[in-house]
Amino acid sequence: MRFRAKILAAFLLLFGFGYWLFCLPNPLFRAPLSTELLSTEGELLSARIAEDGQWRMPAADSISPKLATAVIVYEDRRFHRHWGISVAGIVRAVRDNWRAGRVVSGASTLTMQVARMARGNRPRTLWQKLIEGIWATRLEVRYSKEEILDFWLANAPFGGNAVGAEAATRRYYGRSPANLSWGEAATLAVLPNSPGLIHPGRSRTALQEKRDGLLDDLAEAGYLDRESADLAKLEPLPDAPYPLPRSADHLLERLRIQYGAGRYTSSLEANLQQRLNDLVERHHDRLVGNEVHNVAATITEVATGRVLAYVGNVPNLAPAFAPDVDIVTAPRSSGSLLKPILYALAQEEGRLAARQLMADVPTSFNDFQPANFYNEFDGAVPADEALARSLNIPFVFLLREYGVPRFHAALREYGFRQISQPPDHYGLSLILGGGEVTLEEITTWFLGIARQQRYYYERQGQYARADFLPPTLLDAERRAPLAELSRNAGAIGAGAGWKTLQAMLELNRPNETGGMERFSSHRPVAWKTGTSFGYRDAWAVGCTPEYVVGVWNGNADGEGRAGLVGVGAAAPLLFRILRLLEERPDAGPNWFEAPFDDLILATTCQQSGFLAGPDCPTQEEWLARNAERGAVCNYHQRIFLEPSGQWQVRQDCGPGPASPTTWFELPARQAWFYRRKHSDYQALPPLHPDCGGNPRAPGGAMAFLYPHQDGALSPSKNWTGAEEGIYFELAHPDDQAKVHWHLDEQYLATTETFHSLSVRTTPGQHSITVVDDAGQRLVRHFTVR
Repeated sequence: MRFRAKILAAFLLLFGFGYWLFCLPNPLFRAPLSTELLSTEGELLSARIAEDGQWRMPAADSISPKLATAVIVYEDRRFHRHWGISVAGIVRAVRDNWRAGRVVSGASTLTMQVARMARGNRPRTLWQKLIEGIWATRLEVRYSKEEILDFWLANAPFGGNAVGAEAATRRYYGRSPANLSWGEAATLAVLPNSPGLIHPGRSRTALQEKRDGLLDDLAEAGYLDRESADLAKLEPLPDAPYPLPRSADHLLERLRIQYGAGRYTSSLEANLQQRLNDLVERHHDRLVGNEVHNVAATITEVATGRVLAYVGNVPNLAPAFAPDVDIVTAPRSSGSLLKPILYALAQEEGRLAARQLMADVPTSFNDFQPANFYNEFDGAVPADEALARSLNIPFVFLLREYGVPRFHAALREYGFRQISQPPDHYGLSLILGGGEVTLEEITTWFLGIARQQRYYYERQGQYARADFLPPTLLDAERRAPLAELSRNAGAIGAGAGWKTLQAMLELNRPNETGGMERFSSHRPVAWKTGTSFGYRDAWAVGCTPEYVVGVWNGNADGEGRAGLVGVGAAAPLLFRILRLLEERPDAGPNWFEAPFDDLILATTCQQSGFLAGPDCPTQEEWLARNAERGAVCNYHQRIFLEPSGQWQVRQDCGPGPASPTTWFELPARQAWFYRRKHSDYQALPPLHPDCGGNPRAPGGAMAFLYPHQDGALSPSKNWTGAEEGIYFELAHPDDQAKVHWHLDEQYLATTETFHSLSVRTTPGQHSITVVDDAGQRLVRHFTVR
């Protein structure tokens, strides 16, 4: 019998030891946490409540020593001398409760209180006290006194739904628990014992008595002198809880979804973030009259690749206007934002030079008929001007030449993940907003180009692939400019990138009426605007050697608004932000130094911008390194003129001595539009009659403006829905010429000066023929559907 008792006792002892050894869970606390977003300086920017409705912050990084001292004096003066259980405390509690005839005093140490919190604050029975005592002794073995006190401070109830010292000080004093006065520390220390006392208007006298009593105890213990204690008693008690700041809510939610609840020290600067919030709100006030409700903006530092300010949507926006949508990461139609990328790619390949003339005439590509925003055409326009003015037609021609699949692949390489469909899905519309991008993606590309330029010489002509990674959002992540360098530039080298930024320096840009709008900046800035089809998205992105700024305006639900264009709606905010940044100390060069090692000095045509041909007036300019692969100008030809200069002759015919000259001549369709904006443009003189020329023949050829090629046509409809005729338009080099029109060899009409005609005809195949007085003849075949 005794043997069995010994076995049972040994078993119970072993079981008890096993329970004691493994009783603590890991982690000790599993309650859901709130999420905090701190600035790079450690200031609270935004916070989100825990899933259970409690403000339970992650353990504070720094706790005021005054608060730690006050808690120990109030809750457990023998904390540093016991092993989790205080025998003296138990004796005292039994005595006090016996005398009072009821429970008036507990015997729980701080360690036992931590155990009770970790076990879910179960009812205070003798059995639970026993378990808490076991856990407390195990806690003392496993953790240091400092760690146990940190557990208590992070999980104690401080009234209302504030759990832990971090949440309590944020809610009651509007700051972190790192710096507290003695009065504040004493107030917080007494709350976990009676958390209901914190409610404004309820039991304020009892709370003050408890606080003042603790201050007296602290003075008696020598932690502060009597005068300091009396002064601390004069401090007011906290009133209604402070609302926690919501300065960068969208970034906080983004980090919470990506990494889970916790405390995140971001790369944002608190003051700059607040000032950007203010700018966005004021800008929104200007747009809301046009029923434009959403605005987003970011500021990124070029040197570190860090986001310094992040506004995902208008602060304090009404619930009806999708305030929770983070526009920084929301896919939106790109408008014209991708044109600089195509421009740079074409420069890198040698397919395009900065001043090279690009065709700007009405055109169609199967069923795709692009048009310029202002429905005007230049005929031919320099490439850098086409980019600055964001002309559509020249870039559609350029994309067709460069190739949609290659452009699509380059965009994917640069991180445009929203361009997720195959190239054929987008076609040529990709360059005009046919694909979606995010504000973060386009600012990432500008950041990569800016870093590439700024550190080109410091890197001795090498490149860092990390330049084109998304900007960093956390304080601990900084992108070193000289890390992981390579000779491989990727799709765009420094020379092409620099020429692209140079093309975007012009401050004058056309507004929605077609007039020029001027923006001011004390420092050079390369910038680009974008407007999506239907006026749904207005963009503006700009960069300097120090910063990249991105702005988006529109409605989160995709509703378009008349007049919502990049220059008028987004650019003003862009330049307000840039002027704000000019107030900061300069940390970089005024502008990017030309990367001459990646440029070549080329001889180009003064008028066309192509590589100079044998008959071109020339000039020298720095072009991207592969410019020697480019096309040679074919717009100049050598001709001979008779003495008056009115007739073209040959050396073997014509009156007087023939004088050689070079003549600049564009293709007929381009020339017709080009002449409207360039009064000095002269058509090629006609050949002299002595040389077999027709006295009535003008210089150059006539050409159809519409349709510009054979194909299928459809009749248009007027505002009543009635079908109208098919519209034809012709360009003629002679303003005084008469043109005779024929449909299927049947005479229709004669036109002068303005050569256009509306023709009604039946479905099927037809031909339109035009003949001028000089005998020039042009035929266009078409099918009416």
